[in-house]
Amino acid sequence: MTEPDAAAPLVLDNVSLTLPSAAGPVEILRGLDVTVGRGERVALVGPSGSGKSSLIAVAAGLERPTGGRVLLFGQDLAGIDEDGRARLRRGRVSLVFQSFHLLPNMTAEENVAAPLEIARVAGATETAKAWLERVGLSARGRHYPHQLSGGEQQRVALARALASRPALLFADEPTGNLDAANAAHVAELMFDLVAETGAALVLVTHDEALARRAGRTVRLRDGRVAQESAATA
Repeated sequence: MTEPDAAAPLVLDNVSLTLPSAAGPVEILRGLDVTVGRGERVALVGPSGSGKSSLIAVAAGLERPTGGRVLLFGQDLAGIDEDGRARLRRGRVSLVFQSFHLLPNMTAEENVAAPLEIARVAGATETAKAWLERVGLSARGRHYPHQLSGGEQQRVALARALASRPALLFADEPTGNLDAANAAHVAELMFDLVAETGAALVLVTHDEALARRAGRTVRLRDGRVAQESAATA
């Protein structure tokens, strides 16, 4: 068996995840092998229940696998406690979700600045303003999430995720709650900004057109990798 590439931002090595239920144990992930290289863009596609979001939870260290290894920046997450995983992710891993997850009592500017302040990054407010400008929301920085449209909220979430210039971005259905026009705008921004920052991207999506923009597509079915394919010109 070939040893996984520990230099890659993310390696899933024979990863399994079994969760309890009233009807008995449920196998969510079954022996997954996925590697994401530096700056690589990988789309995860598959039917509902195929394990896409669970893969992200395990890969980001939010859920512990029941088998196999998860290497994040070369470190085996099995040997790191919750605080250690948080420190490993800080400034290096960001997540964007379908439901935005903005803090309702903070303005757009404060939402973007908050992770930078937690990481004690100098000039957090100025950086937040610059990133809101990058996503076309410089005039909305003092607005609260409830004063923003869905598309605007997701652009704030994207600015927040990329302001720290992470090495790895997980995006779980980032356009799933948006209309066609806003979805196209957010997708364009996401791919442009990921390319600019050099971040690797792991994208969960049901949108085949969006998946084709990634460099590689991994199709999941019943918790297993069913097919992998590289983008074609």
